[in-house]
Amino acid sequence: MFGIKHIKFDAMTFVLHFKNGAIKREGRGLSFFYFSPNSSIVAIPMGSNDLPFIFAESTNDYQSVNIQGQISYKIGRPKELADVLDFTVTDYGTYKKNDIEKLNQRIINEAQTATSSYIHGIKLKDAIRSAKAIEERILEGLKSSPAIGMLGIEILGANILGISATPEMARALETDTREKLQQEADQAIYERRNFAVEQERRIKETELNTEIAVEEKRKQIAEKKMESDVQKADNDRKLREMKVEADIALENQRKELIAQKTANDKQEAETQGFVIEATLKPYKDIDWKTLTALNNNPDPKFNIALAFRQLAENADKIGNLNISPELLESLLKDKPEA
Repeated sequence: MFGIKHIKFDAMTFVLHFKNGAIKREGRGLSFFYFSPNSSIVAIPMGSNDLPFIFAESTNDYQSVNIQGQISYKIGRPKELADVLDFTVTDYGTYKKNDIEKLNQRIINEAQTATSSYIHGIKLKDAIRSAKAIEERILEGLKSSPAIGMLGIEILGANILGISATPEMARALETDTREKLQQEADQAIYERRNFAVEQERRIKETELNTEIAVEEKRKQIAEKKMESDVQKADNDRKLREMKVEADIALENQRKELIAQKTANDKQEAETQGFVIEATLKPYKDIDWKTLTALNNNPDPKFNIALAFRQLAENADKIGNLNISPELLESLLKDKPEA
């Protein structure tokens, strides 16, 4: 009535009440009466906002990519924003202009500028895998932008939700990736087989080294056995030499013994010969007949035999000699028993 109005705002809205071009009241969540003809009310939302975007950019190898994401921000200095954009509301609380879209567009433009400078310097494959790098570039570009600083807003974050190439290029990349994966699989199979071959070679080499070591041990054992045999043969030779030397010494002793015995026997024989010669020397010149007589043999056969010998020696002097058979028979008979 008479131009006096009442208006109320929530706690997430910062209000500037201008009266005759000067600020009469300001703050969040205000509720007041005002005179409409000389009043102007600015209402700036203070809550955070999520601003989605889609960029179409070209990479260093002239391939198109679509970058989809969102930027989170809030208005930190509303009075500075009110100096740049018009957030004036009507008596019914609606905005006279839609400058919130201008604000969003300026933020998107700054984000796209930061993204473009990075995407234009890399290739398609790198761009598809560079979501984190793009997020960092957008945050860095927005926070360092003078235009964003003049708007009085705070950038809360930036998220890249997807980076995609054109359908044709995506299929080409899938084919290329599939081929590379196949090559990697083949390489893995080759490396696995090569590893198996290498392991087999190592096993064979270990077996050969083991055989060589065994042969070396056998060789050492054979050499030790030969040394033992040589030592044994040398010991046997020395034993034989010692035995031969002992036999030679024994034979020498035996030879000396025989020589001594021979000398003793010779001396004994010479002694006996001398004794016999000395004993028989008195009878040397005596006639045998005398010796026979000295023998004084009582055997009549012996005496008759001597008689016959004398007869034989004097046969030329005997004319006739008669010997009776009884005499011969008695001579031939054995001596009668006593």
